[in-house]
This record gives sequence, structure tokens and C-alpha cells, in this order.
Amino acid sequence: MGAIILSTEAYLDRETLTFFDVTLITLASFRMTRFFVYDSITKFFREQFYVAKVQRGGRVELEKAKTGPRRTMADLMTCPWCFGIWSASTITFFYLLTPIAYFPTLVLAVAGMASVLQVLSNIMTGANDK
Repeated sequence: MGAIILSTEAYLDRETLTFFDVTLITLASFRMTRFFVYDSITKFFREQFYVAKVQRGGRVELEKAKTGPRRTMADLMTCPWCFGIWSASTITFFYLLTPIAYFPTLVLAVAGMASVLQVLSNIMTGANDK
């Protein structure tokens, strides 16, 4: 469906994408994937696809559903490889569809590069050795 929409409505043609555009989309996809799969701010969203199990002592633990759409979404929201495909597809679609998508893509790309630099900095300084 996205290909059909882009064939008639695209702002940019895929053949005109530059290396800069592809790099921007790649970094934005990386950051969006990390945002939904790992960041604590989206934990509430990921938890919507789990089933609560009350344990002894009133403790609540979350488990993935055994089957069905909730299981599929829980798997998607915990797998960076799986979510990355959807993230890249969404960002690429909107980047090609409208010039309005450039700014959010740029923001996500800059945040993605900042994440990469932070991880490299932690590795070089040994900050992860705690």
C-alpha cells in the first residue's frame, strides 16, 4: 500500500535520494527503534502488550501472552531487529511522502548520533564496568 501511495503522491522520488538522505533515515530509524524497544519512557507502552500475573505476596509480574495479537506485539516491542524494519519503513515512507517529515527525521537522526557517541564514550571510559 505504501508503494502505491508513493508512486503517485511522493514528494521525493526514491531514485533521487542522496547518501546524506539515506544516512539521515538510517540514524533516525536507529533512534526510533531504541526509543520504543529500550527507553524507559516508553515502558508503559510496551507493558500494554503483556499479561499481569499476580504472585504470592501480592507481587505482580508481567509475562508475554501465550498466543494472539498481544503476543505478536510483545515480541515486536522487545525485538530491535523486528521493530527496526517497521521503524525504517515508516520513516522512509514519510520522508519520501512529504517535506514536513524532514525535521522530525533530522531530530531523530541527531539524537541517534548522540546515542552512538554516548555508547562509544562509555566504552572508552569504562563507564559500563560498574
